[in-house]
Amino acid sequence: MHTNVFVWTISLVTLTGAATAQTLQRRATITGGGGPDQGKCTIEVVVDGAAQVEIRGDSATLRNLAGQPPQWRRFQCTAPLPANPGEFRFQGIDGRGQQQLIRDPRNGGTAIVRIDDPQGGSEGYTFDLIWSRGGGGPVTENRGYAPPPPPRDEHRDFGYDRDGDAYHRDRDEYFRGDWQRRLFNRVREDLVHVQRESFQGGGDRYRLMRAFDELDDLQRKLDAGVYDQREVDDVIVTLRDVVQDNRLRPPDRDMLADDLDRVRDFRNRHRDFGAR
Repeated sequence: MHTNVFVWTISLVTLTGAATAQTLQRRATITGGGGPDQGKCTIEVVVDGAAQVEIRGDSATLRNLAGQPPQWRRFQCTAPLPANPGEFRFQGIDGRGQQQLIRDPRNGGTAIVRIDDPQGGSEGYTFDLIWSRGGGGPVTENRGYAPPPPPRDEHRDFGYDRDGDAYHRDRDEYFRGDWQRRLFNRVREDLVHVQRESFQGGGDRYRLMRAFDELDDLQRKLDAGVYDQREVDDVIVTLRDVVQDNRLRPPDRDMLADDLDRVRDFRNRHRDFGAR
């Protein structure tokens, strides 16, 4: 009797350990448009407990650390992750728990991200790995997903601080009209203005180009009649990076911060903006 209990206990421990240590391999879908100089990988997984994602080149391993076995949803890259990117950024995009970069790819060529989902039931998590050839240390955002702000009143004043020059006066007039269906055309014009008027070296240029790329992706889908919140989130993230990190004139920073506020409002009320 005791022998059977002992064998049963050992078997249960073995099975539990095997489930916890489960790993799932995946190769990236390469979309093009990147390379050793710059690129981006988007990873989306489902986690109920804790998991770890290890990315090296164009292959990745999803490892179960606790709870139910995780699942792959998406592993998409513009190019394989290089072993020694000059500039590297981890960006948590979506998920209710915590996402944390625990290993930078410049420390051996492998990026490792840990995901902790403390609530019951499974949850989808999305994060980006972004690199360029520029120098500097890694920039990471190890955090849980911040839910969208509550919907604003559609007649609210966004409070843009006018600086009196011709471009900003014209822009101010633009937003007195029927601008909702033409919001992203205006955001693009403002980015072009910033590109022309501000410093465009190193990380500043890279962040601005990423904002243009994500805006292109979003507008293509909207023109085809497709609303994709992930694409909107990508625009928000890249626009926020420009506002926070680029060297901009104060009125231009305020202008892009106002654009960012309006894009967030679009995410909350996209049907009111004509997006279906």
